[in-house]
Amino acid sequence: MQKLIVLQSLWAMERRHTDGHERSLDENIAMIAAAGFNGVSTHYTDRQEVLRLNEAIRGTGLKIEGVCFPRTVEDLRLPLELASEHPVTHINVQPDIRLRRVEDCLPLLDGWMRLAEEAGIPVYIETHRDRMTTDLFFTLDLLDQRPGLPLLADLSHFLVGREFAFPVDAENHALIQRILRNSHAFHGRVASREQVQIEISFPHHRPWVDLFLQWWEYGFRHWRSRAAGDAELVFTCELGPKPYSITGRDGNDTTDRWEESLLLRQMALDLWQATATTDG
Repeated sequence: MQKLIVLQSLWAMERRHTDGHERSLDENIAMIAAAGFNGVSTHYTDRQEVLRLNEAIRGTGLKIEGVCFPRTVEDLRLPLELASEHPVTHINVQPDIRLRRVEDCLPLLDGWMRLAEEAGIPVYIETHRDRMTTDLFFTLDLLDQRPGLPLLADLSHFLVGREFAFPVDAENHALIQRILRNSHAFHGRVASREQVQIEISFPHHRPWVDLFLQWWEYGFRHWRSRAAGDAELVFTCELGPKPYSITGRDGNDTTDRWEESLLLRQMALDLWQATATTDG
């Protein structure tokens, strides 16, 4: 049976509160496990940090999404080596390079996919601002050249980057759906056309929440239609700390991001259940 795996970002667990208090890694892991998340998302670029994380999650059953920021093909070798020693659901690549020509990107993408195949570890390319995939149209051009490129969809970056008018028209929906048809995992955050991360619990933000639920539903359904019967889809709740989160005059979050992460997880689980049918 296909399964949705919901992770919590360790970056999103940072408080960055004006009181100066930060929870320890062990405290964050305990919160995440007790709340029923299936795992965590974190950087997989430093051996000592990876060892510390794997020691912290020992016995919890939590899974790991490993995130890295390669600038060259060779930069991916260490994250894959760490993932072979300390297993992950997949490696999430944020290509930390900003090339202006599609043809210059292809050797990097081909090299990363070759290393992933050799290692036997899934590697997905995240859609993210200030990365190779910063622009929606450029990313679609990459897909024209590499139709099978596996993406990790963080759609908040495309919405705020392109500043779609609301309601979103059919043409822009079609562009996002093209991205979703190549998406193998998701990062969960709700944007508006002006802010990359808005408060999902505020009633006046509901139209944007509904827009993302519509997109995620399309992505879930398409993934279900092409994935194996026992495959697992990863959805990471990634409500980041300031400056991602909107803050008030006191310099602190306007909402409790942990509570909103729990709300977002439930939205994803409800949506997964709703897409259990094979039609559509």
